[in-house]
Amino acid sequence: MKTGKGKWELVEFKKLRADFPILKRYVNGPSFAKASEGKKPLVYLDSAATSQKPRQVLAVMDEYYSKHNANVHRGIHTLSVEATEMYEGARRKVADFVGVKDPSEIVFVRNATEAINLVAYSWGRQNIKKGDEIVVTIAEHHSNFVPWQQLAFENGAVLKIIPIEKSGELDLVAFRKVITPKTKLVTFFHVSNVLGMINPVADLVKIARKANGKRQMAILVDGAQAIPHMPVDISKLGCDFYVFTGHKMLGPTGIGVLWGKREILELMPPFLFGGEMISKVSVQNSTWNELPWKFEAGTPNIAGAVGLGAAVDYLSKIGMDRVRKHEIELTKYAISELSKIAGVTTYGSNDAKKRGGVISFNVGSSRQARTINYSSSPSNSLGMNFAKRNREVSFIHAHDVASILDSEGVAIRSGHHCAQPLMDFLGISSAARASFYLYNTKEEVDRLVEGVMKVKETFKI
Repeated sequence: MKTGKGKWELVEFKKLRADFPILKRYVNGPSFAKASEGKKPLVYLDSAATSQKPRQVLAVMDEYYSKHNANVHRGIHTLSVEATEMYEGARRKVADFVGVKDPSEIVFVRNATEAINLVAYSWGRQNIKKGDEIVVTIAEHHSNFVPWQQLAFENGAVLKIIPIEKSGELDLVAFRKVITPKTKLVTFFHVSNVLGMINPVADLVKIARKANGKRQMAILVDGAQAIPHMPVDISKLGCDFYVFTGHKMLGPTGIGVLWGKREILELMPPFLFGGEMISKVSVQNSTWNELPWKFEAGTPNIAGAVGLGAAVDYLSKIGMDRVRKHEIELTKYAISELSKIAGVTTYGSNDAKKRGGVISFNVGSSRQARTINYSSSPSNSLGMNFAKRNREVSFIHAHDVASILDSEGVAIRSGHHCAQPLMDFLGISSAARASFYLYNTKEEVDRLVEGVMKVKETFKI
């Protein structure tokens, strides 16, 4: 793709839409209607949940199944050799895409959730003991909250939680205070799936290591909302583990990635046992395969990995810096337009450069404010102490907002977004969420705004 600036780039991104067959759909009209008759053109604003797939990815996966389908590793026949090369070639592509020099540090899993659970079970249960501290943020996705909560319950560790500022940014004062020499794990999102806020990962890693006193402590970063949307060089972040998933970055479902430092991964026991992950099995004992196969038991998602490799090729051709710039423009425009609608509350910073292409919002008004304070002196085993004041809310429920938008052909997400602790912290039960990707346009943002206006009209507010 040619290089360019400003509006020219927006035009080029519009051309990419032709690569996504699903974006040609019309929805929500009479069931008997054909094509676009009586229906609405689809506006897909739910890429934070899962992205759509370009035909290039679909074609590569079809080619794999049509011409090369076989199980990988150990087989010496032609199809097995071809399948193995495609599978391991995808691993090399992913490693290069995220700045990892050693492809064996890339472990294929089902998704980011499985990657985090792998670390919690394999590394966590070996290294985190009673009285040790686990530090997470209040804004984590459940997949990066519940595993550590349950590990703390199981091992008698202390779960300590970092709050956020009014802007949605991490409370750095609390971050410094909460981490101590007893801290064994610090984990946080790279980009929030609700607030869109971008954490300064490299800076947070340095702060955490200094506060910990350079003791044995691991840092895990949830990059599920970052890798698809901006340039990320894991080698420059300083963390110990980094996880992300394929289906949010134009790839298929069922394939994700755990990156870990080789010296840590080598000391970790396997997560699952069975075929492929072994070196030798006897009646008396078993030994384990080398990295990364030690953590890839059984037949892997070969087609998924191949599809992820194709997605990486697609994104690399465009350039992640350009993807990021496009999303900043869309997010800036959407925040500006939504802010003009009376009764719309958005969450997170209004500075599009500080956030990803995610905007959570509610429609309505609240009559009483809610104050939530954080104490660095934990009041219970979870390390949380919230001073709460009840809040009477008159927001239209997010599901109703999403339903009306859907009737207009606009697909958004609604609910707690797998972040109920954050919802409680914000004093809300749910929110509507629009999320953008490289195939979205300003015209689609206009459709979103028109849909929100219809919500107000329907509820007469």
